[in-house]
Amino acid sequence: MRIGITGQSGFIGSILKNHLILKHKIHIINFESSYFDDIDSLRNFVKQCDIIIHLDAKNRHDIPEELYKINLDLVKKLIAALEIENVKPHIYFSSSIQKKLDNPYGISKKEGQTLFENWARLSGANLTSLIIPNVFGPFCKHNYNSFIATFASKLCNGEVPLISIDNNVDLIYVDSLCSHIIKHIYIHINSKNRIETLEIPADFKQKVSNILNLFNLFKEMYIDNGIIPELSNSNEVNLFNTFRSYLNYKHFFPIILKKNTDDRGLFVETIKLKVGGQISFSTTEPGITRGNHFHTRKIERFVVIKGKALIQLKKYGENNVLEFNLDGNNPSYVDIPVWYTHNIKNIGESELLTLFWINEFYDESDSDTYLNKI
Repeated sequence: MRIGITGQSGFIGSILKNHLILKHKIHIINFESSYFDDIDSLRNFVKQCDIIIHLDAKNRHDIPEELYKINLDLVKKLIAALEIENVKPHIYFSSSIQKKLDNPYGISKKEGQTLFENWARLSGANLTSLIIPNVFGPFCKHNYNSFIATFASKLCNGEVPLISIDNNVDLIYVDSLCSHIIKHIYIHINSKNRIETLEIPADFKQKVSNILNLFNLFKEMYIDNGIIPELSNSNEVNLFNTFRSYLNYKHFFPIILKKNTDDRGLFVETIKLKVGGQISFSTTEPGITRGNHFHTRKIERFVVIKGKALIQLKKYGENNVLEFNLDGNNPSYVDIPVWYTHNIKNIGESELLTLFWINEFYDESDSDTYLNKI
């Protein structure tokens, strides 16, 4: 099965691509946005694909009419390449709940779906139009199409977010959306002449003001006081992972812990929790590196309490490496963001002692741990 994703460098596309490769070992056909301006590249792309997931679109533009034109042109160009090559991969078209609204973006999605449906009927191809709720998750572009991303980014950078309209909003976490799409692909992999509209269910509905209240709590507890807040369900875990993805890690970490000393010795509070999970520790010999893996959902804290360590972080799929030097003489910690490969190396001359906290028990059958050397 060969899958092509237009917009695979974007928020949803990049995470969907990673899930398909990491969890399902599916071959992804490379796509660049420039292909839409090069018919030969676009033709070469479509003829390699068994499935095309069309996510590439503009959500905002200073000129509303241009947004409508751009989105519709992308659909027309894709259909033209399909017709020239006389191929009919299963098309997944990213539509929107806004297609019911009388705005340029919604109209472009509605008319784009109609164009794909007409092509599918004439060619005998499969088409699944995805009606997607409001998507949130780590690394979503702020001040663009997600109030959650905007709230989180502002609070993590010392700004004050404002509510324009306090609606009840249907919300879905990006990983959940990817799971729905992948499940549908496997169920209907052998379908013929299937033209359908698939409404992706929201994970939950919440008022905008309630999200902001929760994020203000995250800021007070986590940013201001270093406390992992109570996360009562998976939606709150997803919101917390989204929130902390907007921290400037290089400037925020490591956090130096307070040392309480007297004639008996030293006492240091390392982790304050309103949430469960497990705590463990490791010893590491000089020159040895641990880790070189990443997680997609786990919250993790590394606390160096003895020895000298270098902690490295690198976002999966990118090249920039963040480095943090920690010293047990001044106990400190670094929290590990989702989708960041991380390791810890003993750079001292004596044994390194590290305390680890993670928000869930280790489950060998679902470890959410992917090897990826920095």
